[in-house]
Amino acid sequence: MATTACFIIVSRNDIPIYEAEVGSAAKREEAAQLHQFILHAALDIVQDLAWTTSAMYLKAVDRFNDLVVSAYVTAETHTRLMLLHDSRNDDGIKSFFQEVHELYIKTLLNPTYLPGSRITSSHFDTKVRALARKYL
Repeated sequence: MATTACFIIVSRNDIPIYEAEVGSAAKREEAAQLHQFILHAALDIVQDLAWTTSAMYLKAVDRFNDLVVSAYVTAETHTRLMLLHDSRNDDGIKSFFQEVHELYIKTLLNPTYLPGSRITSSHFDTKVRALARKYL
């Protein structure tokens, strides 16, 4: 598992609907805020790249010191899945994104979930963290 990993899902309206620190490093408030800042700063790059390619997995889109931002854009809702990490496991990151995308689609199909609202399901959170342990 990557020692530093922060995962975020951002709706098409640039509203974060899910955030999780999934790395194995010790959690510090300053680090969490820095991770959020880096991910939000990369949103414009992801937006520009999404319109220039038909691929959903955009690989590494930005770097900050030894941290890398990888992104995945869903085709149906243009939701951005973004991961800040320090690992070089492209296949694992791609698999992580694909499985979280599948999990996100299942959440969208839930009649009690309002698309674009925060995902507060503990089941979703548990599954994302399990996928992070498996692939990152």
